[in-house]
Amino acid sequence: MFCAAGGAAKTAAARAADAGRLPALYGLLSGEDGAGLCQTEQKLPFTKTLELPEFPFTAWAAQVEGQTEYVNCRVVNPHRIEARGAFGLVVSVHAQNKTELITALSEGGIEQKFTTITGVRRAAALEKLITVEGELALETAPAAVLDITGTAEVRELKVLRGKAVAKGEIKGQCAWRAEGETSLRSTSITLPFNQVLDAEGLSEDCRCLCVVEPTGFTLAQGEGDTSGPGTLTVTAMLRLRGWRPYQLQCVTDAFSTKFETTQTMQNILSERIVCPLSASAPLKGSGALPDAGARVLACFASFGPAQLAFQNGRWNLTARVTVTAFAENTLAELESYEKTLEMDLALDTTLPETADLYPECWLSVEDLQCTAQGGALEVTVTARVEGTILERCTTACVESIALGEPLTPADPEISLRVYYAQAGEQLFEIARRFSVSPGRCWLPMTCPRAQRPLQRLADCWYPAGNICQTTRVLSVKTAQSPI
Repeated sequence: MFCAAGGAAKTAAARAADAGRLPALYGLLSGEDGAGLCQTEQKLPFTKTLELPEFPFTAWAAQVEGQTEYVNCRVVNPHRIEARGAFGLVVSVHAQNKTELITALSEGGIEQKFTTITGVRRAAALEKLITVEGELALETAPAAVLDITGTAEVRELKVLRGKAVAKGEIKGQCAWRAEGETSLRSTSITLPFNQVLDAEGLSEDCRCLCVVEPTGFTLAQGEGDTSGPGTLTVTAMLRLRGWRPYQLQCVTDAFSTKFETTQTMQNILSERIVCPLSASAPLKGSGALPDAGARVLACFASFGPAQLAFQNGRWNLTARVTVTAFAENTLAELESYEKTLEMDLALDTTLPETADLYPECWLSVEDLQCTAQGGALEVTVTARVEGTILERCTTACVESIALGEPLTPADPEISLRVYYAQAGEQLFEIARRFSVSPGRCWLPMTCPRAQRPLQRLADCWYPAGNICQTTRVLSVKTAQSPI
């Protein structure tokens, strides 16, 4: 007898942990008096409380990943088995919070420099467990159903105000054994689904991601009917993420041409979508078998947490894939073999190593093949990656500014000041040094020789909007940043 906690049969057991359960303890058992193989499955609910530090937030999303550490099984009596194991969890919580920032200043002789923050705010983070049913017809009455696996895909997503409509299909594959036979048969089925997801905050301009992942398969036969088709019930987790894009103009620097100024800076954190993920990653591996004549009966694959790594000048999405194969050796005994593969998916981005990136994605098994040839176990896995990569950006902005004493008036005897700018100096900083408008620095310089180099400097300053001759009066316009 062998057991595995969630495997390829349930497409990445680690992902179902956020549904509040391990998907299954899947067991292959020898039947009575060598009658063959049979299968048993047990769902294990669990609750895990995590302590988080105190922090303000207005929106959040959690992602739970993990991997089976170990599973041990033993037979207690002819009708009972005992399983013990450990499952490691990795929980990531991403939060956003609104922050006030200054978008414009006026009056008091204020000169200011602007920048535009481009990012996304989280509009929806929804997970829904759905159930899909259909008839599965087998050629003959099965003696045992060993495994039911499947993949799922969202083919169409329509976003409306406050809701989203997801259409797709689930493909299931049943491995079973007929009465009096030792070889396994396989039967496939495709089940369509159409789900409406209510998500307050969604709108037509949101960028959305919807992923579906099977978490359980159940095949039931009609009462008293062993020859008719059975009913296949599939439970799947439907995950919806939505982000609303935004652009905000904020003041990054300011000074007054009339008064001394004291400004306080703040760092504004924002997030932006770097690249969406919708790709397949093929993996291959092999290893020697202790018994060269072993025959593979079933195989499973599970994923470790997805991580980002900067390698050879580019960003890659990495994850560990563990493939478990059940085989029958030449002594008609069941054995278990494991093969670990490393997924390394190159991302479509040229951001430097200093970029603060994080993934929000899900991994599933698109295809899995295990064969025993020439005394070696050959493993081929196609991993499906769906999600997105986000970047956290920091922008220094003016949090507050205060006007002080009036500046000393300029000497009226001086009609022109000549300043030789150094390489890298910005026109805004030169204007601050002499307490004049950047426009006054620029306008007199109209000689042809100066136009070309100064044109580069002109992009670094922004003239003030409304300047009045009042004393120590400063008008501030503010807005809220979504982060």
